[in-house]
Amino acid sequence: MTDQPRANGTLPAAGRADPDRDVEGDADERTSEDPTRDASEAAAVRARYARRVDGDPRYSLAGPAALLALQERERATTALLRTLQLTDFALLSVLEVGCGSGGNLLDLLRLGFAPERLVGIELLAERHAAARARLPAAVRLVCGDATAVSLEPAAFDIVLQATVFSSLLDDAYQARLAHAMWAAVKPGGGVLWYDFTVDNPRNADVRGVPARRVRALFPDAAAPRFRRLTLAPPIARAVTRLHPALYTVFNALPPLRTHLLGWLAKAP
Repeated sequence: MTDQPRANGTLPAAGRADPDRDVEGDADERTSEDPTRDASEAAAVRARYARRVDGDPRYSLAGPAALLALQERERATTALLRTLQLTDFALLSVLEVGCGSGGNLLDLLRLGFAPERLVGIELLAERHAAARARLPAAVRLVCGDATAVSLEPAAFDIVLQATVFSSLLDDAYQARLAHAMWAAVKPGGGVLWYDFTVDNPRNADVRGVPARRVRALFPDAAAPRFRRLTLAPPIARAVTRLHPALYTVFNALPPLRTHLLGWLAKAP
């Protein structure tokens, strides 16, 4: 059984003492510039994910292509945080928008982030349930639409999204989600971004999000940082079938990297 939200509908900031750990969005507490349009896009996202194959072996970490891509992203992310002098992980509060089944939050725990300072929001009930089953109880999880869940403003050092925006095909909905994420960032913190930049001609349910679009979504970000990484997954799968070391060889060619790792800083 999940706890109920606070009376004012606001999710407390990570790291603060509060009994409300699992919050399921209440329709009466949701606000949006266009609730009907938001509900339509949220429903479309659910339908897109329903069409995906559960347990698709292409994304299994048992395969070298997916594992090497994850390890590359983790190295790049920790290097970025070192550059930003955000190295005391246990003191950083993090909100992940679109936390899925909790894989990224689990990775943050392994890096030393404190569970009581982590919050995840997930639209899909089955993925929220999977995250709840695998993450410590101290990690707060929200099942609902991130554009509608009330969050305490300026409460998080890092607001993370990983391959969420590429699944959103409505420009206005993207903008509202970006606005909600930006509002949740503390002064001096930022949005940690990871997503692909190119369209997939074989998958009409996703679209690339290039750097210019990211900048437009977060116009108040100070000096956005971007780094290209992740060998194009079809190429990665093909070459690692020959030998896993070929991932690094082909990934040395920047045009073959399809994703952006970004940091969008909010001024102190």
